[in-house]
Amino acid sequence: MTPEKIALVQSSWEKVKPISEQAAELFYGRLFELDPSLKVLFKGDMKEQGKKLMATLNLAVVSLTKLEDILPAVKDLGRRHVQYGVPDESYQTVGEALLWTLGKGLGDDFTPEVEAAWTETYVTLSTVMLEAAHEGDQPVSVAG
Repeated sequence: MTPEKIALVQSSWEKVKPISEQAAELFYGRLFELDPSLKVLFKGDMKEQGKKLMATLNLAVVSLTKLEDILPAVKDLGRRHVQYGVPDESYQTVGEALLWTLGKGLGDDFTPEVEAAWTETYVTLSTVMLEAAHEGDQPVSVAG
């Protein structure tokens, strides 16, 4: 990611942090609207889950300038998502819900440039998570 894109993500995140509780509610509401089947993956207190989500996003955002420092934690999160039963296709749904939430929370400040920077951030991190989730997978061979 370019320093300019990192700056866009970090500055826009500063505007989301004061409304993090509402943003988490918006995010999960949108996520379950897009894919109601994901709701069964969340068994605990959703307010607490929202706090965890916002803390994780905050760590990722503040660490964008030193991504290599958080990659082990990002990979571990990907591995844990497998244990929780998170399907691969849900990563796209989560990305869609995240961008929608940012758009709602930032309003006019969610410019095409900010959206592109957030999209790149999410794709970068979710790709690392998915790769870690499938590290031990055996390639599928088709006998013919």
